[in-house]
Amino acid sequence: MSANKLPAASGRLAHRMSDIAPFYVMELLSRAHALEAAGRSVIHLEVGEPDFATPQPIVAAGTAALQQRLPYTHALGVPALRSAISAHYRQRFGVTVDPARIVITAGASGALLLALGVLIDPGDEVLLTDPGYPCNRQFVRALEGRPVSLPVDAESHYQLSAEMVARAWSKRTAAVLLASPANPTGTIVPATMLRAIHEVVRARAGTLMVDEIYQGLVYDSEPQTALGFADDIFVINSFSKYFQMTGWRLGWLVVPPGYVREVEKLAQNLFICASTPAQYAALAAFTPETLAITEQRRAEFRARRDYLLPALRQLGFEIPLTPEGAFYLYADCARLTQDSQRFAWDVLEETGVAITPGLDFGAHETHRYVRFSYCAALPTLAEAVSRLRNFLD
Repeated sequence: MSANKLPAASGRLAHRMSDIAPFYVMELLSRAHALEAAGRSVIHLEVGEPDFATPQPIVAAGTAALQQRLPYTHALGVPALRSAISAHYRQRFGVTVDPARIVITAGASGALLLALGVLIDPGDEVLLTDPGYPCNRQFVRALEGRPVSLPVDAESHYQLSAEMVARAWSKRTAAVLLASPANPTGTIVPATMLRAIHEVVRARAGTLMVDEIYQGLVYDSEPQTALGFADDIFVINSFSKYFQMTGWRLGWLVVPPGYVREVEKLAQNLFICASTPAQYAALAAFTPETLAITEQRRAEFRARRDYLLPALRQLGFEIPLTPEGAFYLYADCARLTQDSQRFAWDVLEETGVAITPGLDFGAHETHRYVRFSYCAALPTLAEAVSRLRNFLD
């Protein structure tokens, strides 16, 4: 039974729950699974989860760990893994990050929760993009902060600018959260703009947080990190996307030096530590063998983007920008429908192609957008395009 068929809570309920929206795509995903159970063929382009198996060296390291005793680790993570991430920053980006500043978390969600937990008081504002990843604003609200969603579009590259941040800043603003590359648009924040935003935030005694969980999946330039020019930024990353470890639930947070002890206290109380076997498995993530696999898969994701982008444009979807990273296409479907949520459900029922309605990503013109995830092999994407063409014809 889906969540919307269950009875409503009849006892006490926190006021914040009226402001926290469901993750709508999960309801669509439930329907897609029901269609599959009934024998229908469904192509999943709705959920942002790599379709590749976790690279074998990581699996082997995790399997070996399972043969050993698996106690709690330090709340900040296994020291060897923190050192491996530090070495990765040095080797890949030429950036020195003290391992003591690296906190291993229960996915990127755990990292964001820790960052917001040490920064946000009730009523504090956090500036975000609209559209943007939906859970970010829900985390802010759950901590009794106030998410302030700033409309962005193709003209602004679907990202905030320094001028937008300066205009929106109020006496209650505490932080700005950016994502580069971003979900759902796949755009990045240019280095010059990131520096400019950082200067605006620092001049106002605020904090900049940068979500870099799609950092490894950049296609037309070399990946960058905000840590390359400042150490007072909270940087969120994850093993889920580039390393294809979604179900392992492992991420990390790079913390400004003065916040390490505060984050440690919160981690101790919220989740004690991240998964022990997942941490030991991730020790193999930065080996040459694993990186060769993930780089080959990055090339495959790029090939998928380069196929699906023109194919959707030919079908009537408007996608004005070529996404630089992640694995999403945020498509304007106004030529085809005035209700993208109804459209996504109709497409699923009629064609078996599951896509995400824009409603999940904010309020700014989301009725005219849908998101396609290209976490499917090229033949599968071609079949999806064929089904959509027949549906639209």
